[in-house]
Amino acid sequence: MEYAGFYWIGLTFWLLISSGFILLFLGLWKKSWKTLIVSGVALILPTLYFGGAENWFRMVVFLPLIPLVLAYIIKKNNV
Repeated sequence: MEYAGFYWIGLTFWLLISSGFILLFLGLWKKSWKTLIVSGVALILPTLYFGGAENWFRMVVFLPLIPLVLAYIIKKNNV
């Protein structure tokens, strides 16, 4: 009998994705550039997994650029 166990990498993958989107919405709501940067960094690792796709799904790699660009815009407008 094969023992599958608990998939910690899967849990980490989905926690990073969910926390990235939650932080994205919080950063937009509060207009916090620091929260948007953390959101972008949290989304980088899971989206790099999709970089090896052979179809249009490869474009998901550009998803972390959205919060990072928004953080730059918010920081630039607040200074």
